[in-house]
Amino acid sequence: MFDPKYRLTDKILQNLTAIAEAKGIIDRAKILPQQELRLRRQAIIRMTHHSTEIEGNKLNIQQVEALYAKKKVDAADRDIYEVKNYLNVLKYIEKIVAEKKSITEKIILKIHKLVTDKTLAPQYCGHYRTGPIYVVRRRFGMPQETLYTGPDAKKVPQLTADFVAWLKENEEKAINPVISATIAHMEIAAIHPFNDGNGRTARALATLILYQRGYDFRRLFALEDYYNTDRPSYYKAINLGATYNERRTDLTSWLEYFVKGFKKEIDEVKNKILPLSSRKMDGKIKSQIYLTPEQLKIIDFLDQVRRISVKDVEDILSCPRRTAQLHLQKLKKIKIIKAIGKGKTTAYIANQ
Repeated sequence: MFDPKYRLTDKILQNLTAIAEAKGIIDRAKILPQQELRLRRQAIIRMTHHSTEIEGNKLNIQQVEALYAKKKVDAADRDIYEVKNYLNVLKYIEKIVAEKKSITEKIILKIHKLVTDKTLAPQYCGHYRTGPIYVVRRRFGMPQETLYTGPDAKKVPQLTADFVAWLKENEEKAINPVISATIAHMEIAAIHPFNDGNGRTARALATLILYQRGYDFRRLFALEDYYNTDRPSYYKAINLGATYNERRTDLTSWLEYFVKGFKKEIDEVKNKILPLSSRKMDGKIKSQIYLTPEQLKIIDFLDQVRRISVKDVEDILSCPRRTAQLHLQKLKKIKIIKAIGKGKTTAYIANQ
């Protein structure tokens, strides 16, 4: 049975209160959809870049942004696959949240399969390890140092099943989502259930829990940024030098680290969104504007290439011309976009 031990210190409670207050401000902020989409896209790119760079990926953030835009990048195949894989994981997370599915072992295995596609042999992708696992430190000219040894492979399926049962139970008890995500991150990292990709799987799972339990902050945050900025602190907080059982004894220091980092990232989101919300924008933003998934795809494309045509919409949505025209007319009616040109040369740009 999984029963993590921790204390909710004054420091943790203060940060959780500040996070909840910031959530209210961010949720109520009125900004243009194209501004929100731009911030969301930046968050996805930062999440992907930092979560993969922690594991040694060599791509810089501009290259990650290019891959997000489906452009070619001159880099090692493995680095490209890792980035594309994490982008696919984030899409899968959005799908799980939209379908309101509870987290199961199957979902965790699917996340791992997506994380390691084309970087691990197929028999290891989305499957528990069958042998021992070690986290090692390699330094030039020095002997290899073993930092952590995972629990026996035979115990992995039961440990993961116990963890998933706990996750369901604490959701029913309405445990703070940040606490649940923090413990989930640590437990997957501690079990180390896979041959590779454990860190990325743990970080993706924490994001899924936050999104799923209403702490998505409009999907504008990237906690991985905080981990990657000071990796020694991240490794120290996650307690790599301890055994599996030792890591479960008291998670308080890890909770303090995670919650502090989450507050820092959410404060940055708040600081980005408030100036946009405070602008009058000539009276355009009277309330939050809710768009359909199809309209969001159109706006996202428009924000990247600056103009869009009916033919572009046909291609993006794989829809008939008439449907594409209707989508554009609806966006024009609510003054999100405006037409330029006439007849066959008509295109649309953002109505800034």
